[in-house]
Amino acid sequence: MTSNDPRYQIDVSVVTRHLPEQSLPEQGRYAFAYTVTIRNDGLLAAKLQTRHWVITDGNAKVQEVRGPGVVGEQPLLQPGQSHTYTSGCVLATPVGSMHGSFGMQAGDGHAFAAPIKPFRLAVPGALH
Repeated sequence: MTSNDPRYQIDVSVVTRHLPEQSLPEQGRYAFAYTVTIRNDGLLAAKLQTRHWVITDGNAKVQEVRGPGVVGEQPLLQPGQSHTYTSGCVLATPVGSMHGSFGMQAGDGHAFAAPIKPFRLAVPGALH
């Protein structure tokens, strides 16, 4: 569950980039990297337990990814702290989007979801 409680506030921001050196457009392979910054704006420490991504390509094909932590880590964020990591994905189209959530657990044991707003993955020049 997401929370409006000031104790449980996580801000997630994402910066994306196309990876032409790992892409093969003639084979329908478009590689992207995304750098995620997770900031604890709440009043309690919170540990990232799980991730859930919904990845949609330009053909509306949806892939869901669920698992523990992020890139092998389950960071514990004290109030005011942030954690940044980079990961990637491959799409069959030059444009797509991602959104999802992180499953968090606060220092008081309360579990909550930190939403990740939709963001675009796009080859430069693919959108006008």
